[in-house]
Amino acid sequence: MKTVKIGVFRTSDGLEHALRNALNAAEWDRHIHGKVFIKPNLCAKKYLPGAVTNPQTLFHLVSLLRDKIEEVVVGESDGYNYSCDEALTKTGVEKLVNRAGGKTINLSKDKTLKIQNPSALYLKKVLLPKTLIEADSLVSLPVMKTHEFTLYGGAIKNLFGCIPNNKRIFLHPYLNMVLHDLMILLNPKFAVMDATVAMEGNGPNRGIPIPMKLLLASSDLLAIDKTSTEIMDINWTDVGYLHLINKYLCPEETNIQIIGKGIETLRRPFVKPYLDLAVRAQLLVYKNYFLTRLCFGTPLFNALQACMKIYRIIDREIKGKNWTEKHWSNLD
Repeated sequence: MKTVKIGVFRTSDGLEHALRNALNAAEWDRHIHGKVFIKPNLCAKKYLPGAVTNPQTLFHLVSLLRDKIEEVVVGESDGYNYSCDEALTKTGVEKLVNRAGGKTINLSKDKTLKIQNPSALYLKKVLLPKTLIEADSLVSLPVMKTHEFTLYGGAIKNLFGCIPNNKRIFLHPYLNMVLHDLMILLNPKFAVMDATVAMEGNGPNRGIPIPMKLLLASSDLLAIDKTSTEIMDINWTDVGYLHLINKYLCPEETNIQIIGKGIETLRRPFVKPYLDLAVRAQLLVYKNYFLTRLCFGTPLFNALQACMKIYRIIDREIKGKNWTEKHWSNLD
């Protein structure tokens, strides 16, 4: 049985203090070395608390690492309908990372290398950014949140943005297998879960921000995701990609050792995503590769997006906070 240490600390005494404690508890210096690539979650082109990684968390992480390792690079890929360059600028990430002594990169503009993976379930051959392949340590820096299409988004789901093609949405029908393959291909060394502000309801970017004032750190992405779902009162086996990755990549039982705050004192039932008509339609589309390409790879996408906006304007009560306030009475 292997033992995995997870640092779990409140930010009450300061963000930098909590981050340092979490990193040390998870023995970061045994796992992070050389050229380090940090993958934050920039799922919007401006900072949305609970959706986008807190730029201050990123600033302190780069600052703590810069003097003890060779190089720190922070990057993300273009979104389906926005540029990573725009996100890096408007979220303030680029400015803060540079101030902390690191560099930023748009992975979609990086040189790519063709990687073959005979152990893959789906990505037998894939183009990946040269910066990622040459990094000695990949660190995932996601946000703790629920997700409309996967129930939960965390450290492993955050790796999806390492695929530089902004049409990676075409891979959604095979997402569970793709995330499994990325774990093998990228071999992430560490994860810091940003729960300074988390998100419940319809994440990844239209849910309700929840000030958890919490940071987690671990060298095991699956373990930190399991711990996060436990805090959120989500059964990790209900998350398809976690269940699949646990089956294939975790042959031996893992003893998770929590250092810092006990999980029982932190547990807060997160509001699950509300599957409105638009979400259910998209989930249906994602079940079929060709249907996904048809809807998201042709001019049909613009028409569908327009219809979705009209639908949500007409029936606002099912969207994000409005719906939650109507149906739940246990909000903090």
